[in-house]
Amino acid sequence: MARFLGISLLVSALLVSALMVIYKKYNSRLIFIEIQKQEKALDQYEVAWGQLQLELTTLAEQNRVEQVAREQLKLTMPAREKIIYIKP
Repeated sequence: MARFLGISLLVSALLVSALMVIYKKYNSRLIFIEIQKQEKALDQYEVAWGQLQLELTTLAEQNRVEQVAREQLKLTMPAREKIIYIKP
């Protein structure tokens, strides 16, 4: 009887151990899939960031700023005698 009880406990422990291995493997696969999704999203954000940096560089160029000032804001350069220089 004691031998049967010991074998039953060992089989039960083996089954619980096997089920835990299966659960942990499944859980690790889910985590891996989530990591892959997050890496893909990160790549997309990096591409968007690069495009925004390029757009910022283009919009901040001196000739672009001057063109917008003239065309949209109707600004003109003041006459040379009206320019006041301030020394630092």
